Amino acid sequence: MADTTNWRPATRLVHEGTLRSEFGETSEAIFLTQGYVYQTAEEAEARFKGELPGFIYSRYSNPTTDMFEKRMCALEGAEDARATASGMAAVAAALLCSVKAGDHVVAARALFGSCRWIVETLMPQYGVAFTLVDGRDLNQWQDAVKPNTKLFFLESPTNPTLELVDIAGVAAIANKAGARLVVDNVFATPLQQKPLELGAHIVVYSATKHIDGQGRCLGGVILSDKEWIDKNLHDYFRHTGPSLSPFNAWTLLKGLETLSLRVRQQTESAGRVADFLAERPGIARVIYPGRADHPQAELAKRQMKGGSTLICFEVEGGKKAAFAFENALKVIRMSNNLGDAKSLITHPATTTHKNLSDEARAELGIGGGTLRLSLGLEDTDDLLEDVAQALKAARQG
Repeated sequence: MADTTNWRPATRLVHEGTLRSEFGETSEAIFLTQGYVYQTAEEAEARFKGELPGFIYSRYSNPTTDMFEKRMCALEGAEDARATASGMAAVAAALLCSVKAGDHVVAARALFGSCRWIVETLMPQYGVAFTLVDGRDLNQWQDAVKPNTKLFFLESPTNPTLELVDIAGVAAIANKAGARLVVDNVFATPLQQKPLELGAHIVVYSATKHIDGQGRCLGGVILSDKEWIDKNLHDYFRHTGPSLSPFNAWTLLKGLETLSLRVRQQTESAGRVADFLAERPGIARVIYPGRADHPQAELAKRQMKGGSTLICFEVEGGKKAAFAFENALKVIRMSNNLGDAKSLITHPATTTHKNLSDEARAELGIGGGTLRLSLGLEDTDDLLEDVAQALKAARQG
C-alpha cells in the first residue's frame, strides 16, 4: 500500500480511499447491495459485536460509501466521516445528535433558510434553546454563552451574502465554554478552507454542490474526530437511517476526481466577474471574499486559501431590476443550486431565503436587488458578455 502522507489534495482526490475487488478494476466499483453474506454464524456474531471488520447492512455502511467517506477524510484532515443522503441530512444529524432537552445552542444568524429552521423551529420542539448572533462579532458569541451551551453553529462564507466568520476565534470561545463548533463549509469547499485546522470540531457539507458539481445527485457528509462520531453520531446514524445510496456515493467519488480543477476555474471566473461588476453603473454593491473591498478582506486572507466560486451583488432598482437582469441572461441559468459546472443565479429573497421574515432578510443584508451568482465552467469571456448585456437590460427596465 502506497504511503499517502505527503500527497497533495489533487492527488488525494483521485486515489485516496480506493477499495478494489479481486477483479482489480480501475474505476471504483458500485456495490449495489442492501446486505452482506456471512460464511459462518460466528462471523455474523463477531461483525455485529464489532470484533471483526466488515459490512453488515448498507444503511450502516457500504464499500462504495466507505470509499467516499475515506477520501473526504483524507481531503479534510478528519479522523472519521459519515455520508448522508443530502446536505440537510448532514446538518440535521450533526446538530441533533449533539444535544438533548435542556441544552442551548448558539448559532450565527446568517444561515441557509433550512438550517435556521432546524435551529429556530425544530430544536425548540425537543427542548433545545437557541441564541442567534451576528457571526462577525466575537463578543456576541462570548456573550451568548450559557452554562448549558453545548453547541456552536455557523457557515462561512455565508449564504448568500458571503460574510465571513472568524472560525478560529469562535472555536476558542467554544472550547472555553466546553461546547463543540459545527461549521458548514459548503461555500468555501474543502480546497479553500480547512475548518478543522482552524479549531472547528465538526464539518458538514452538502456534497450536492461542488463535490458532485455537475447537477447529478444529492449527498452530504459529516466529518469529525472518531471519538465524537462513535459516541454521538454512530447510533443516531444507524437507527435513523439518513445514509447515502451507493450509486450516489460512486457519483460523488467521480466528482471528487475533478474537484480541484473545477474549483480553480470557477474561482478564477468569479474573481473576474466580481471585478467587472464592481466597475459597472447600476450595481449598488459587490461582495466577494477575493476582493480588497470585502468588509473582512483581512480575515479572508487569514483563513481562506482563495476567494470563492460565488459572488453576491445587488442591482439598483430592487426586485424589478433583479428579475429583469435574470430574465435577460442567455448563458447563465436560473437555479437555486450552486457549485455546478453550469453558472447558476438565484434571487435569494424569493427562493432560498423566502421563508425568512422581511426583518430577518434585512438583518442579513438580503434586499430586493440582491442576487447570488455561482460561477461554472463556461468560458469566462462568454460569462462577462452575458452579464454585461443582462445588466444593460436591467437598467433599461
